[in-house]
Amino acid sequence: MRHNNGQTPLNRNHVFDSNGPDLRVRGTAQQLFEKYLQLGRDATGTGDRILAEAYFQHAEHYFRILNAMNQAAQQNQIERQERQAQRQRNWTEQPEERRASARDGEEGEGEEDGEDDAEEETAVASEASAD
Repeated sequence: MRHNNGQTPLNRNHVFDSNGPDLRVRGTAQQLFEKYLQLGRDATGTGDRILAEAYFQHAEHYFRILNAMNQAAQQNQIERQERQAQRQRNWTEQPEERRASARDGEEGEGEEDGEDDAEEETAVASEASAD
């Protein structure tokens, strides 16, 4: 399954390999967001504003990825609900259409078939009683 832009869709469990400003970090988008946010806070606490800003930019990147995944999940859920509602509408309408077409079909052909069946049953019953 692919998105319109040709990339493989991401899910919440997708693992990223991230090359941060001074280290490599591996984890989900949520884990990386939290990790870089914490590293940024720690760098701020030590007074390294430049390193802190770099960590916060990395955190923002993964925050945006999380938002994109959440929006895609919500859109998929809406589409899934719409398909389910459409199937439900089709299912509830379909039996009525079948009953209507069955009634129409029985009125035209049913009398002839019904008469033939009744005549055959009468003939079989007559034969059985004659024996």
